[in-house]
Amino acid sequence: MSKEKKIKSETFHANGKLLISGEYFILDGALALAIPTKYGQSLDIEYDSFPTNDFLWNSKDERGEIWFEVVFSRRNLSIIKTNDKNTAQTLQKILQVILDGNPSIFHHLKRITTKLDFPKNWGLGTSSTLIYNLANWANFNPFMLLNKTFGGSGYDIACAGVESPIFYKKEDNIPIIESCNFFPSFYKNLYFVYLEKKQNSRSGIALYRAKGGAKLELLDKISAISQKIADALSLEEFESLILQHETLVSLYLGIPKIKDSHFSDYWGTVKSLGAWGGDFVLVSSSKSEAITKAYFAKKSYPTFIRYNEMVKYLKIKE
Repeated sequence: MSKEKKIKSETFHANGKLLISGEYFILDGALALAIPTKYGQSLDIEYDSFPTNDFLWNSKDERGEIWFEVVFSRRNLSIIKTNDKNTAQTLQKILQVILDGNPSIFHHLKRITTKLDFPKNWGLGTSSTLIYNLANWANFNPFMLLNKTFGGSGYDIACAGVESPIFYKKEDNIPIIESCNFFPSFYKNLYFVYLEKKQNSRSGIALYRAKGGAKLELLDKISAISQKIADALSLEEFESLILQHETLVSLYLGIPKIKDSHFSDYWGTVKSLGAWGGDFVLVSSSKSEAITKAYFAKKSYPTFIRYNEMVKYLKIKE
């Protein structure tokens, strides 16, 4: 008879993410400025005292409602039943990597439950928070687990476990993470607006890769702007740097800037975050919050979040 397992449950949590600068170019070694968000995802693990034949996986949205569930065989991770076969197969591949590295980890497993703090179409890191939490549970390197599953630059994995904004870059495929004191004095002039659609980051990466790779000169320019954005002392300086960054990315990708295509009559700056074309944008405004919010609501973008309500930061300045 198996010995009773002492641990009956475990809980893990990971931050969401937003990429302020360096999008796409981060893949080729440019320095990026990234922020962890107050929104994230939790992972709850429940165990049985004795080995079981299968275990249940539940995924809950921000309202606590189950949007996905699957029953796996504990022995070989075969799918017994599910309400979403494609999601179950994707999850199965992730868990298989974990099982290969730690064959006994599912031995007493009864149930895994994930819970999002944000709507899953917001693009704040549903996948990266999952990878980070699973890696922590399995004593697995989260960057290695990412590489073996979804792939990507890894900045989202870096954000998942930090307490404040970071600079991020990759050197010889090794992630370099540096804490960054990016909470500007003009934070009350900054907001995040959801564009009401989720962008597929993998298709954006494919478009970038099709360009053949950015030259070192362009990577250096992006890196310098990332550094300057974090050091900006005024809203005017910040807006100038954002415009420079948007222009460089637009010219390289051959895609119009989001402000030109959607908000040409807006008085402040509008910056795409991460993959262009969806998810959140960062906007600056010299006008009141009420006026700024009303502008985007009139454009049918009602999800409007203050900077300090989105960004996870150790020393919040109110």
